[in-house]
Amino acid sequence: MRRNGPTKTSELLQEREAPLATPTDLTRSATKDIAGAMNAILADVFALYVKTKNFHWHMSGPHFRDYHLLLDEQGEQLFAMTDPIAERIRKIGGPTLKSIGHISRTQRVLDNDAEYVEPLDMIAELAEDNKTLATRLREAHNVCDEHRDVATASLIELWIDETERRTWFLSEIKRGRQ
Repeated sequence: MRRNGPTKTSELLQEREAPLATPTDLTRSATKDIAGAMNAILADVFALYVKTKNFHWHMSGPHFRDYHLLLDEQGEQLFAMTDPIAERIRKIGGPTLKSIGHISRTQRVLDNDAEYVEPLDMIAELAEDNKTLATRLREAHNVCDEHRDVATASLIELWIDETERRTWFLSEIKRGRQ
């Protein structure tokens, strides 16, 4: 087995420390700002996905089937956002989240580890989390607009629409309890 010499080891270490070399016409500053905003969104989407699935798995009560299916559908929609977000970050030359720990340090969506949550409390919490996600998506859109990143902004516009739809459905369910 051949060992790397000190020169080769030094080259490998430099490559590991080198910034990502993805071709883009965005400035380094733009890439940093957009990647930062989108990694925060990615962490929030992962956290909201897990919370949605948690509530899906622990749903109970007279509307179990309807709520269970709705949360399953919403969870699938959230999970489907994760890869396009991460790939967009990479397309512009930014680094993405690397681990569960990285997600937990970055997420702004609060976890719910309660042993039991009333079904309508689950619905209300998810409605609020989705509403907040829409606000944060708009904030990320503003960062993209500032740097003229129309491609990321275009994706965000679709995700805002999906997020508002989830918020609407959940809000209609909880309407009777307000």
